[in-house]
Amino acid sequence: MHAVPLLDSSADDSPVSAPLRDLRRVTIHPDHWYPLAWSREVKRGKAHGVRFAGEPIVLVRTESGAVFALEDRCAHRQVPLHAGVVAGESIRCCYHGWTYDCTGRCIDVPYLGRERLPNGVRSYPCRELEGLIFVFPGSAVLADETPLPALGSVADKAYKTRRFGREVKCHYSFMHENLMDMNHQFLHRRQMGQMRARSLARRRGEGWVEVDYTFAREAGRQPVGEALVFGGGNKGGEDHKDVMTVRTCYPYQTLQIRTSDATLVMDLWIVYVPLDAEQRTNRTFGLLSIKRPGIPGVLDLAWPLLVWFTERIFKEDRWIVEREQEAHDKQGADWNHEVFPVINELRDLLRECGAPEKPAPA
Repeated sequence: MHAVPLLDSSADDSPVSAPLRDLRRVTIHPDHWYPLAWSREVKRGKAHGVRFAGEPIVLVRTESGAVFALEDRCAHRQVPLHAGVVAGESIRCCYHGWTYDCTGRCIDVPYLGRERLPNGVRSYPCRELEGLIFVFPGSAVLADETPLPALGSVADKAYKTRRFGREVKCHYSFMHENLMDMNHQFLHRRQMGQMRARSLARRRGEGWVEVDYTFAREAGRQPVGEALVFGGGNKGGEDHKDVMTVRTCYPYQTLQIRTSDATLVMDLWIVYVPLDAEQRTNRTFGLLSIKRPGIPGVLDLAWPLLVWFTERIFKEDRWIVEREQEAHDKQGADWNHEVFPVINELRDLLRECGAPEKPAPA
């Protein structure tokens, strides 16, 4: 896709226009593939209830190991299907035994007979990839023409991957901003020392925006955990030669670190899936891939330390975005005074790519 240069908004002399839509009220667009569970959470012959933006969905792993997704309710009395019983390649409601196949069609009502079967329930396109179960919650006719996301280096044996994520009590847009704005290193000063980020370049294309950073250490020594994630450089006050690129390609984000010889040493893929209808809580699904060093087994031995270090960083990020959400809810609007150009571009992108605003009732 063709990239266009980004322009600073600080010198905008354009006439006053209509107020921007509050980004924290822009709902995520459903016409994309979203992971709703880890594969390990959906056992063979079991059902697992999940949510997407308030919609209850049941994931079913059949006796053959296939996975399908239906709306999580029985058409009869509306009770959740995830409480039911998987029977072969179908699921039976726990209440009266109504049975549904992978398309949502009701195929059996024990006391009626198959000649008088009622309507079924909605089915969702469903795919399984690299330990994630993806569902397409939007228009099903678009699913086949919408590719699954590229998941970074998770399939490359030259990398070791950590799968992580949990619920965070904030709108998904706060998560995008937090990862893309590396000027918040002060937040992590206890974990990483005093680091200074410098923005090298930023780019934008249709549906995406990205920014490059380098880093310099202003005080303190490099923690061992940071050395595992970011490489062993940056020990002094000179600029780090590695380049970090953070990219939002709606609705996903990536963060990649390349050395001066263009070797990809870290590759993060992440997405934030709204759980509630108000989209004030999201579940994060992340794949963090670290390139294995030349000495076999070294990364495996150090892996518990890397997990410990990254968890401490994620905990601080989680705390701060939840405080941002609390401020928004107390103020009743977005009062942010954003000055970093790439974040303003990101916010515009999230507004443009989000679900259209619903018209006000007449």
